[in-house]
Amino acid sequence: MEKREFTASLVAGGCAGMCVDLTLFPLDTIKTRLQSQQGFTKAGGFRGIYAGVPSAAIGSFPNAAAFFVTYESTKSALGAHGALSAPHMAPVTHMLGASLGEVVACLIRVPTEVVKQRTQASLSSNTYQVLLATLREEGVRGLYRGYNSTVLREIPFSLVQFPLWEYLKTQWSRRQGHTLYSWQAAVCGAFAGGIAAFVTTPLDVAKTRIMLAKADGGWPAPGG
Repeated sequence: MEKREFTASLVAGGCAGMCVDLTLFPLDTIKTRLQSQQGFTKAGGFRGIYAGVPSAAIGSFPNAAAFFVTYESTKSALGAHGALSAPHMAPVTHMLGASLGEVVACLIRVPTEVVKQRTQASLSSNTYQVLLATLREEGVRGLYRGYNSTVLREIPFSLVQFPLWEYLKTQWSRRQGHTLYSWQAAVCGAFAGGIAAFVTTPLDVAKTRIMLAKADGGWPAPGG
């Protein structure tokens, strides 16, 4: 991958990820509370739907940037020569790139997810208090609670989403005879992401409950 392409993937991927995460944050809060073992109402219901947003804001850009740089670099390396350079092997290249991208991105994503989701499920504490409580009670390892389950959720998600996204873009572009407009690529991404989310929801529920294991036991109130 050339330096120009690397920079483009870094900046575009980071900005896109941050915009998506912050725009849809209220829905993410509701999802976390619905999946919480303590129940939607006890986890906060519709109150404080922006609880935990600082964690998401800090982690979104580097997380998304790490994923897309790894994804594009892997596609470029595997598709440049050898057996995987053949057109019919493109889905395999996309799957490998997405899987490796998720493993790398989760090194950044998981700590921010742990803090974010515990804050979302505990209105008595803010992001900073949850971070300190996690470090005090569980150490740095506590920030990576649920890493394996996150990877096990994200890889199947990407294995469905990205090959399907690339396929839909290719077919649509071929039918109209030119490169897709941004909104068309977005439609393909939304459709692929929706299907991937439907398939991996059980894994997502398991991931959320593992990350909330300490939070569901009750975080100390402010000043406690």
